[in-house]
Amino acid sequence: MIERLSPPGIPAPRGPYSPAVRAGDFIFLAGQVPVDPATNALSTGDIRHETRLVLNNIKLILEGVGSSLADVVKVGVFLASGDDFAAMNEVYSEFFGDTKPVRTTVVCGFMAPIRVEIDCTAYSPKP
Repeated sequence: MIERLSPPGIPAPRGPYSPAVRAGDFIFLAGQVPVDPATNALSTGDIRHETRLVLNNIKLILEGVGSSLADVVKVGVFLASGDDFAAMNEVYSEFFGDTKPVRTTVVCGFMAPIRVEIDCTAYSPKP
């Protein structure tokens, strides 16, 4: 069974996609960019600010669908500049600590003036 999920209190999608999809025991999150959920506007800044905002939004989405950061098994990080890797990694470690999901990090270009986008997959069996 596939469920398209959009819990309350999260940033609205910027296009025709679901913020999260549950497929069986897995939850797939769309890439999140630095959007302030209170204003639904981009909140750009240094990489630490953007990474913290993105990971807080991911946490909100996961909690809104009955999961958590501890359930994340795979993360994709997309950076505008490789120079931001170390600072992004510091903030990332604050959120994932010893959980350490597998991760891929890619330097790429964005269509918006942002520094980071992050997506993830969580394993969260329904009770």
